[in-house]
Amino acid sequence: MNPSLELQLKTLPSEPGVYRYYDKNEQLLYVGKAKNLKKRVLSYFNKNLSGYRIKIMVGKIQRLETTIVNSEYDALLLENNLIKEHQPFYNVMLKDDKTYPWICIKNEDFPRIFLTRNVIKDGSEYYGPYAKVRPAKILLDTIKHIYKLRTCNLNLSPAKIADGKYKVCLEYHIKNCEGPCEDLESKEEYDEKIDAIRGIIKGDFRKAKEYLVNQMMKHASNLQFEEAQIIKERLDILEDYQAKNTVVNPNIDDVDVFGMTSDETAAYVNFFKIRNGNIIQSFTTEIKKILEETDEDIMEEALIEIRQKFGSDSKEVLLPFHLSVEIPNVKLIVPKVGDKKRIVELSEKNAKEYRLEKLKQVQIVDPERHTNRIMAEMQKLLRMPVEPRHIEGFDNSNIQGTNPVSACVVFKDGKPSKADYRIFHPKTVEGPNDFATMEEVIYRRYKRMLDEGESLPQLILIDGGKGQLSSAVKSLRLLGLYGKITIVGIAKRLEEIFFPEDPIPLYLDKKSETLKILQRVRDEAHRFGVKHHRTRRKNSTIKSELEEIPGVGEKTIELLLSKLKSAKRIKEANQETLEEILGKSKAKVIWEFFNNNGSSRLLH
Repeated sequence: MNPSLELQLKTLPSEPGVYRYYDKNEQLLYVGKAKNLKKRVLSYFNKNLSGYRIKIMVGKIQRLETTIVNSEYDALLLENNLIKEHQPFYNVMLKDDKTYPWICIKNEDFPRIFLTRNVIKDGSEYYGPYAKVRPAKILLDTIKHIYKLRTCNLNLSPAKIADGKYKVCLEYHIKNCEGPCEDLESKEEYDEKIDAIRGIIKGDFRKAKEYLVNQMMKHASNLQFEEAQIIKERLDILEDYQAKNTVVNPNIDDVDVFGMTSDETAAYVNFFKIRNGNIIQSFTTEIKKILEETDEDIMEEALIEIRQKFGSDSKEVLLPFHLSVEIPNVKLIVPKVGDKKRIVELSEKNAKEYRLEKLKQVQIVDPERHTNRIMAEMQKLLRMPVEPRHIEGFDNSNIQGTNPVSACVVFKDGKPSKADYRIFHPKTVEGPNDFATMEEVIYRRYKRMLDEGESLPQLILIDGGKGQLSSAVKSLRLLGLYGKITIVGIAKRLEEIFFPEDPIPLYLDKKSETLKILQRVRDEAHRFGVKHHRTRRKNSTIKSELEEIPGVGEKTIELLLSKLKSAKRIKEANQETLEEILGKSKAKVIWEFFNNNGSSRLLH
């Protein structure tokens, strides 16, 4: 550490503010906020610092700058602005790879309403942005079904209309426009429609309903029943749209809602804008983790950035968990029950679905990244010192102690490595004793790997609870491997994950990819063991049948099984095949035993 930086660290203020790290080339590495600058900055230079990327960044720091502000919220705002302006390499940022659409009410006489991706500062009103174009189009189509608006780009100034510069077009004749260009619709009437449309876009349907009801009653009182029916149909369209978009209590008005889910590499944040019980805006984004940021850190950043992005000034924000930051004149609420709790859960559900969608895409286009993410997740959830790139799973198979086998399956980078599968036949265990069998098999497997210098797994998975796990641990202790390899047990009933010397099992989320891989290893070990157990049972039965044939001994039986592999093949073999293996005389005896005797005792 250079002397100048060391001196700066000794004189840091204990005030809220923002800190900036620079490298030897004066490149900005990182911008951070702090409630207490001294405590926060010194934590980076702690000898017990965890996190590979953090260590790399700290090794590059040659200089730091600090700015003191009045509150933690001011620090958050300043940090957000500096990140957007300088885009430091080690900061998380909400990056958009596309321009989102907005609904524009054009600043002009008789305003047009249309969808655009270009925001022009000309006094026009912009509503959005919309994360997906389809909801915006549905909203615009609904508005056009209810109100007749002009679509032409004529300059409909009062002077030009008075001079008779324009003539009505086809849109007027097919009844999509009221003809303001020929002064067939007054500016007051048109503006009344625009005012109601603003309400619809913001989720307030009261003015629009009131306008339509007044129009319907006006036509009805003049005995214009066809026109009244048309207005009634438009009112039905509006009420149908409102019903589909009302998701919570209509009394919940002008509220921002945030939901989040995260994994080892990224966080996924969803945002809802609620007006009169309607979701009028929805946006979800992925935020890459760079320096092991916590969910709270990311949510604070996202809260400020997204509210700025959508121009939100709501005084109430609903969150899934508490944040330390306070925003002036804004209530940050973590609801526990009721409609507000349900809307936060819906936001979280949207974040989770977005994450799943992204992960499926990554799995297709970048399988290596997908594997790396799962390995990192497994390392964290299973409290491992390293990623479980090599996993071995064990399961015992026997029926009442007969023909026992123990299966060992191998997974590398989360995928089966079938060439490395092994089957063990217990040598020291008599009768159905799963614990003793597991102890023997684990010892044999890893004693041989040590003797032959093979690379050991990072994770061993035992199919069973505490008993089987304890037996396996005994063997690892004997071999001096306990503590060097992570070993866990998985119980079928509730899918509990057991750790040695820990009485409390781990319960993973049922949708967790870590649990899915553990289940797959367990199920594959079971399948592989049962398959070989059945084969051994069949071979044992045919062997006992062959022993009854005069002149057929142990060596003949072993030769047949080694060549034909299974009991079924021995039984179905023709005489010529048997002659090639055993010679004419023995082949004839065996073939006649199975075919001429018609024994009902034979295997099927």
